[in-house]
Amino acid sequence: MKGMQKRTVLYLMMLCVLVLFLTTVPAAAQEPGIQDDVIFSYEESLPWVETGSFQQGNGPHLSAAAALVMDADTGQVLYAKNPHQPRPIASTTKIITALVALECGNLTDTAIISKRAAGVEGSSIYLKAGEKLTLEELIYGALMHSGNDACVAIAEQVAGDEKDFVNLMNYRAYRLGAHNSNFCNTNGLPDDHHLSTAYDLALITRHALKNSAFRSIVASKTHTIRGPQGKRILSNTNKMLWDYQGADGVKTGTTNAAGKCLVSSATRDGRSLIAVVLHSDDRYAESIQLLNYGFTHYKHQKVATRGQLFTQLPVKDSVKEKVPVTVAADLMVSVPVSPEFILEKDIMLEQGLTAPVHKGQVLGKLQVLVEGEPVGEIDLLAQEAIEKLPYHRLLLSKILNQLEP
Repeated sequence: MKGMQKRTVLYLMMLCVLVLFLTTVPAAAQEPGIQDDVIFSYEESLPWVETGSFQQGNGPHLSAAAALVMDADTGQVLYAKNPHQPRPIASTTKIITALVALECGNLTDTAIISKRAAGVEGSSIYLKAGEKLTLEELIYGALMHSGNDACVAIAEQVAGDEKDFVNLMNYRAYRLGAHNSNFCNTNGLPDDHHLSTAYDLALITRHALKNSAFRSIVASKTHTIRGPQGKRILSNTNKMLWDYQGADGVKTGTTNAAGKCLVSSATRDGRSLIAVVLHSDDRYAESIQLLNYGFTHYKHQKVATRGQLFTQLPVKDSVKEKVPVTVAADLMVSVPVSPEFILEKDIMLEQGLTAPVHKGQVLGKLQVLVEGEPVGEIDLLAQEAIEKLPYHRLLLSKILNQLEP
């Protein structure tokens, strides 16, 4: 008898839910075009990489006051000596100058050379006041022949004056994560407050090399631009382009305070490395040591592939019980060539997920550690959208849950 009463109550309640659903229309549905008052801001998630400090063997023995070799593909630091020590960096400054010019300027725009630009001291491409060159020609002159005059002309063309352009340089460097850098001019001429670090220079260079125009310019051995007599033939100051197999950049720098500096890059067998030496007795030999060390002692290992199914997460109040979770992008890390290393995967997933779930929604992270050091991290995303249960089904589900003994 009690069982019959319980079923009768249940039927009546279900009937009430059905009537309620048929006769009640949500306010948002009564006005076409009005949706939930929640605005979702979406920004593409990019792979994030932490530097690794694991080193194989004793590492190179260098005279350089600061040095570093970085995997350009993963951002991992494979060897470092005083990597965060602020130091004078001379003309390696021109890497960030060129990057800002390429991002903020138009390569085909014509610059009229000012008296101030033409009169800059030091290394020069011998610009003449009133001369006209494109921004692209000036960047070639700055990166290949280390023209201090070209750098000031770039700044005036892009930002109006050098001071405003330097502000852009500092802002861009900071946004890239170069937090121990401070630039006072565009060319690296001596200034007690004009400083950067081996790590910051590698970080800036890694980003700059993603720009096709920058990559092409720093890899050029010779190039011709306009000059007062018709042309200027530029020869790259970076001897690595001739002396090291796979060398494809980047920039030299020399002053009394900075000593001999070099930021170099090379690509072999699909791997790209960046080496930095500051105040070195032999910048080319020591850069070769760093690059050889990175190519010899490390290799790439793919840890995750974009789109692969990673796991499934339960979702409350949804039309499907679980949402498939996928990897946002390929994740490659540098690992020691020696087989005796420990690679770990640390998985962080959102708990208590409730519908709706949007396709591409970040649901967690996959972090990779080598020898206990974090070396790579990637977002885990919802592979598909999961809708929320209709209102009447949610209400019915709650009623049934309450009726369960």
